[in-house]
Amino acid sequence: MGLPEILIELKKQGTSAIERSARGIVALILKDDTKSFDTKIYKSLTEVSTEDWTADNKDYIEKTFMGTPSMVIVERIATTDTDYTNGLDRLRNKKWNYLAIPGIESEDVTNVISWIKTERDVNKKTYKVVLPEAVADHEGVINFTTNDIKVGEKTYSAGKYTCRIAGILAGLSLTRSATYYELSEVESITESTDPNADIDSGQLILINDGTKIKIGRGINSLTTTTANKTEEFKKIKIIDAVDFIRDDIRDIFDDAYVGKVINSYDNKILFLSAVNSYLGELERLGVLDDAYDNKAEINLETQRLYLQSKGVDIDALKEQEIKEYNSGSKLFAKAQIRFLDAMEDLQMEIFI
Repeated sequence: MGLPEILIELKKQGTSAIERSARGIVALILKDDTKSFDTKIYKSLTEVSTEDWTADNKDYIEKTFMGTPSMVIVERIATTDTDYTNGLDRLRNKKWNYLAIPGIESEDVTNVISWIKTERDVNKKTYKVVLPEAVADHEGVINFTTNDIKVGEKTYSAGKYTCRIAGILAGLSLTRSATYYELSEVESITESTDPNADIDSGQLILINDGTKIKIGRGINSLTTTTANKTEEFKKIKIIDAVDFIRDDIRDIFDDAYVGKVINSYDNKILFLSAVNSYLGELERLGVLDDAYDNKAEINLETQRLYLQSKGVDIDALKEQEIKEYNSGSKLFAKAQIRFLDAMEDLQMEIFI
């Protein structure tokens, strides 16, 4: 694929971003001895066979599909497995957005948190997980804490209803947040005694507004902010958008650029132009703030550090010469972007 085609393809990706973002993929790990297979991939609920699962596990799959994900990947492990390693290992190189492990025991939550942190922070995957009572302080972990969720004749713990939450989050587009998302099937819950405090501590909870049960605020478990992880990183909607953009750019780069294009300065600029065209489409769609200069460019600082490591006298070079200098197989780039959040908070004074 030539570089002009990369530009066209990335622009197409931007144009279709809203539709594609509402069709995320959920991964489930279920303990079940009904059959001996490892993995089942479902694109609709009609594909799920009663003979393959226990009644409870089939119910978890059904609850996941209520959120309209595009696909549900189910990793079956034996009921005798002492942890979820087998399922996690099989998911490591698959493409998915949200993981849930309905019925996970509290002693296993810490291990799954550690796994997700490693995959995101070290391996640069965009995986996220919904876990019960998971004090993780991390944007990749949604800490769901509402219990006694009554649906018809059944009552679910937070752990057992994580599949429903994962399905909801995977099915939301980049144009809306999970805040106040209604779960019409839920009749009652154990209500939080202090919703504001729970939300401030990184808990995703359900609330009862007197007429319906809904998600209180679409937040993840992150509570500690830094220069690199600001307040916006607490919002599921923002992290979904960050992950979506990373996946799109990486997929196009891997498919159409790696090993196929000479790493000249001109080709670097052409690729970054394609990325900027993509970002422009996200501005048009209201994902990025069009009042901000959302822009990808050569990362001059990392280019400098690279050249210094190769013994190049960068003090003798002008800025443009540093940008154009041969960087081997590496393309050092950066992007400054600003996301638009959903409207969630009203402060209004009424004077008479």
